[in-house]
Amino acid sequence: MKDPDILVAIEPVAEAFEKLGIHYFIGGSVASSAYGIARSTMDVDMVSDLKTKHVQSLVRMLESSYYIDADMILDAIRRCSSFNIIHLDTMLKIDVFITKNAPYNIEALKRRRKDTLDEDHRAIEFFLASPEDVILSKLAWFLLGGGVSDRQWSDVLGVLKVQKDSLDKEYLKHWASDLEVKDLLEKAFKDAGIDNAPETLTEYSI
Repeated sequence: MKDPDILVAIEPVAEAFEKLGIHYFIGGSVASSAYGIARSTMDVDMVSDLKTKHVQSLVRMLESSYYIDADMILDAIRRCSSFNIIHLDTMLKIDVFITKNAPYNIEALKRRRKDTLDEDHRAIEFFLASPEDVILSKLAWFLLGGGVSDRQWSDVLGVLKVQKDSLDKEYLKHWASDLEVKDLLEKAFKDAGIDNAPETLTEYSI
């Protein structure tokens, strides 16, 4: 994946998070494009464990280049929901989701991995959701949206097809059941033409 606007918009936010000790990962279509089949997107999804103590410092670090509102962030933290910031030069929107204190969300944050979004050997590394968690989160969003989003489904199939030999299928099976997307995962494996689609849940120790 190579999109200058996305890289320009993400880099200062990721740097600010890391300087403040905020754990984060990039998910959504940016991550699925990195692991699967690239497609254009006008926004970025990030998940973080941002706390109230970080808010004022984060705003000061970003306010010269972004639309960012402290009250919106504090409300998102209180409700464990999301807020957005907008990069003023590119008008690219970054949606930041506050991670929930639930077993899957904790595990997904632990499994983040550092990688680049650009093939250039000098490219900056960002924390990305793991390929398995990109698949699971997109299946969850697909279900939440009524199972009609061709884009979400195509993103899932793209990651499955490209990453098929390296995927942790036991992890996928375990959390697909927990997230109530087990049937969708089985269908995705079938649609992607991958053998050994999960049929029964096996115990996964974390």
